[in-house]
Amino acid sequence: MNLIDAVILGIVQGLTEFLPISSSAHVQIVQQLLGLGAMPKPQLTAFIATIQLGTEAAVLIYFWKDIARITRAFFASIFGGKKTNDSKMGWLIIIGSLPVVVIGLAFKDIIENQLRNLWVIAATLIVFGIILAITDRLGKRNRGLDSLTTKHGLLFGLGQALAVVPGVSRSGGTISVGLALGYSRQAAARYSFLLAIPAVLASGLYEFAKSYKDLPSDLLVATGVSTAVAFAVGFSVIVVLLRYLNRGSFMPFVAWRIIVGLAVLGGLVSGQLVA
Repeated sequence: MNLIDAVILGIVQGLTEFLPISSSAHVQIVQQLLGLGAMPKPQLTAFIATIQLGTEAAVLIYFWKDIARITRAFFASIFGGKKTNDSKMGWLIIIGSLPVVVIGLAFKDIIENQLRNLWVIAATLIVFGIILAITDRLGKRNRGLDSLTTKHGLLFGLGQALAVVPGVSRSGGTISVGLALGYSRQAAARYSFLLAIPAVLASGLYEFAKSYKDLPSDLLVATGVSTAVAFAVGFSVIVVLLRYLNRGSFMPFVAWRIIVGLAVLGGLVSGQLVA
């Protein structure tokens, strides 16, 4: 992987991480289109998990005031302080993170090997695109984040946990659950960003710590470049997406998912892509 490849993959990661279209799927597709298909799947998994740290850094900076306020309220509630909506949010983020931790650890080998398959990615892009369309169309969208309950926190977490399957999309899974529960588009998106912080940071740091000694120096440098680019692009996407969701729907992303899924199926059938 050269630096140009790294920049391209960083841009793809930054553009797709927060949109409900699956960053891991797009990174894997583009990686193959760039002729990097020979990269071992464990290295690819580590690369994807690590560059996600760049986009997660964008979340930390963009939501810094919210995160600081929630953290203060959370620890205050532990030590006898007043329980508030912010302290409740802290607990719900922890509760909502449990499903992805359990499922990720239980099925780690399957996720890193069998599921990183373009047939799987094509199918999940299409199927979960249709699910997103249905929830976006039928959801009442009359709930804000102050309506979050423990049950809803767990359901959001299960939606996030589905994203261990490439092509589902972390934000797509949580947003679909949120819309189905009646949350507004912007509320579902904001919570999906906050909920992803523990899981993405833990996954990225774990994969990097586990694999960096085994990665060749050029791939380490490329990973660093991709991570930096993903941060810059990802921050811009957060700003634009949250503004867009004040009035716009998720239907453009549904259309994109289905188009890409069908294109991947066509590439696999024609032999232009390798599963």
